[in-house]
Amino acid sequence: MAKEFIVAIELGSSKITGIAGKKNLDGSVSILAVAQEDSTACIRKGVVYNIDKTVQCLTNIVKKLETTLKTKVAHVYVGVGGQSIKSVRNVIIKDLPEETIVTQEMVNELMDANRNMVYPDQEILDAATQEYKVDNQYQLDPVGIQCSRLEGNFLNILWRKAFYRNLNKCFDNAGIAIAEMYLAPLALADSVLTETEKRTGCVLIDLGDNTTTVSVYYKNILRHLAVIPLGGNNITKDITSLQMEEQDAENMKLKHASAFTDNSEIDNTLTLPIDQDRQVESRKFIEIVEGRLEEIIENAWFQVPNEYINKLLGGLILTGGGSNMPNIERAFRNHTHIDKIRIAKFVTETINSNNPEITAHDGKMNTVLGLLEKGDMNCAGEDITNDLFTTGDNRPVYTTADLHKNPRPINETAGSGVVQTEAEKLKAEEEARKKKEEEDAAQRQAEAAEAAKTAAKKKENSLFHKTWKLLKKFGGDIMSEEE
Repeated sequence: MAKEFIVAIELGSSKITGIAGKKNLDGSVSILAVAQEDSTACIRKGVVYNIDKTVQCLTNIVKKLETTLKTKVAHVYVGVGGQSIKSVRNVIIKDLPEETIVTQEMVNELMDANRNMVYPDQEILDAATQEYKVDNQYQLDPVGIQCSRLEGNFLNILWRKAFYRNLNKCFDNAGIAIAEMYLAPLALADSVLTETEKRTGCVLIDLGDNTTTVSVYYKNILRHLAVIPLGGNNITKDITSLQMEEQDAENMKLKHASAFTDNSEIDNTLTLPIDQDRQVESRKFIEIVEGRLEEIIENAWFQVPNEYINKLLGGLILTGGGSNMPNIERAFRNHTHIDKIRIAKFVTETINSNNPEITAHDGKMNTVLGLLEKGDMNCAGEDITNDLFTTGDNRPVYTTADLHKNPRPINETAGSGVVQTEAEKLKAEEEARKKKEEEDAAQRQAEAAEAAKTAAKKKENSLFHKTWKLLKKFGGDIMSEEE
């Protein structure tokens, strides 16, 4: 292979973004190529609803990257996000004999039992361990502790099964192998939050076009995750109620919208131009923008569990395109009463690039850059040549199933944000089914042997068998005396 690079793809509601980068020895990342496609016709609120059009967008993204890189893309890293992702708490309890020392196997059994939970129409994407309760004490690592009752507290991240299958189907139909799937909100958090913020407690709010994602961290553990179906586009659509086209509304939002304007600063005589012929009252425009933004903020803040509201020493961290609105910190401060607010305009890693989309530092590329940082597998395939005797498109080098022939145990990736691909999941389920069949067969064999042993013993102790043995012995004794 002539090159080494990593490719990440984010499926957003307004555009699909593909990015290729190379990790340098000093830890920085050099961006080699960026490609984008309009996704408004195929993705809604971060979820695929038109498979064919999404496949076409993905194919175009990869071809654009390959043209720039002059190398085939063998596989890609993908982010999973969007509407209906939510977290649900679950508790698994295991009673033990007195004075039992907890082993890693016992902990794994709790994790397996949790991952085997069934939620109607929902897929468990990941499970973050919160803590373990050993008798009456909470521990992050219970192994080696003596107890009689072990309780595991987990945070399961769920997504609708239909969304999960559609996403996997799009990449399969496009012939694009998935090196790894990650929960996009977790990849984003790892790239923009500091260790101190995660440890002391913080809320990360990603203000997107059609969704707002809320992630709550405390003691370096994800405590809550939710995606609400409200974003910047809802503000734009509200502005269209002033009788204008959506594009004009978007332009006005970008040019004039402010997250907060003090009432004393509003000029009732001021008007804002829609086009050459029409204008709108400034006060009416401000009321519409602030009204919808207030709804978004209140819904986002409502997602924060009450038990963590007073533990947010790290404060609020805002990111995404919506965080660029003027006075956004003041608007959040007014509604949440959290003084410590930071806007994450860019990732914490060092990124080298001349691409204006990257250098803008406006928070819009943070998620895909976070996915790129997660990658550790070379995504470069064969060189693209102009050889006239080479026919056909030999991409992909691998399929998703090829890359995941040996699915990793769930316990190996739990809480890391890694999402099993459908190919990996099916393979794991098949292996689990075979293992269970083998265990059931072994158990049946053991039960049959035990049953035969019991039947033999029962036969031996039966009255008929005892009488027969006595008669046989009596006959033997008579024969001996005659001799």
